[in-house]
Amino acid sequence: MRQVAVDTWVEHAHFLNPGGQYRSGREANAVLAQARETIAGILGADPVEVIFTGSGTEADNLAIRGFAGTPGARIVSTPLEHPAVRETVTDLEKRGAAVDLLPAGPDGLVQLTCALDQPADVVTCMWANNETGAIQPIADVISRATATGSPVHVDAVQVVGHLPVDFHALGATTLAASAHKFGGPRGVGILLARRSPAPSPVLTGGGQQRGLRPGTVDVAAAAAAAAALEEAVAEMDAENKRLSKLRDDLIVAATHSIPDAYATVLGAEQPPHVLPGHAHLVFPGANGDAMIMLLDSHGIEASTGSACNNGVNQRSHVLEAMGLPADHADGALRFTLGRTTTQEDVDRLITVLPDVIEKARSVGSL
Repeated sequence: MRQVAVDTWVEHAHFLNPGGQYRSGREANAVLAQARETIAGILGADPVEVIFTGSGTEADNLAIRGFAGTPGARIVSTPLEHPAVRETVTDLEKRGAAVDLLPAGPDGLVQLTCALDQPADVVTCMWANNETGAIQPIADVISRATATGSPVHVDAVQVVGHLPVDFHALGATTLAASAHKFGGPRGVGILLARRSPAPSPVLTGGGQQRGLRPGTVDVAAAAAAAAALEEAVAEMDAENKRLSKLRDDLIVAATHSIPDAYATVLGAEQPPHVLPGHAHLVFPGANGDAMIMLLDSHGIEASTGSACNNGVNQRSHVLEAMGLPADHADGALRFTLGRTTTQEDVDRLITVLPDVIEKARSVGSL
């Protein structure tokens, strides 16, 4: 958490139910309204379109289930999605929804097909992939889908706070974000939802937040999320330049010092097709569990896939969709660099990585 988020949370932790008509309730509601207005202003939305949730996962569920929760609904998605979307779509398919998946290319980008040219109850596509960092052609997806009148949900958890977002200009119907991705508190998600068409409520209760997410809102957490987003966006340009350089230094050093190593998505293209802080490297023949444990012994934390799979390392569905061979997918490693990452951190990683991969490859060959 950013210190500004910690301080803001502490400042507002005493506030009571913002739905109360008494004085303390009105005071809490004023703080909540300011948080909503701050986030809306930064993300190009109207304050009424900002819905606070418990996570990005919940925001994804509210949108997708709210548009396509009835049997017979048609959903267009991609095989690259985070489990928050992927498992939701799979569950709805089991309940009778018809699902079309747009294919992915070896560059990690979704490919647009005629599946977008028929009306759907919802089209859902992530803005940037959580494993490879690949930035998807989301504007093209939205353009094709809206031409048929299909609502579009965008999982922007990896993007908000890291790349410019203008909800209205983008043209999406709903958009999900998660506060901890930009230094806010964990347990706070954001759903931007247009007035119309709006998803149907998944939960019932007191009717808070347009009825889309009923329940008492955590005022302190909402204010902390707004403060974190404001600071993250103010630093964005300078921080993205710094992180892009660190990422590129890491990729160049790793691919030059380790035989057969390569990056799945490069950041040097114009325009760039990868998030500034994502370095997704493949070391064919290396054992994924061994890489993580060996790096962990050096105090370096990395991931073989999504951090949301219950701590179980398994072959990445993203890399399978991209067509990577099994021994390449098993040897894939994601490094995410952030505001606390220093040049010294990257230098140290570069120093230990060749030995780590050599040992992990010896395990992989057994």
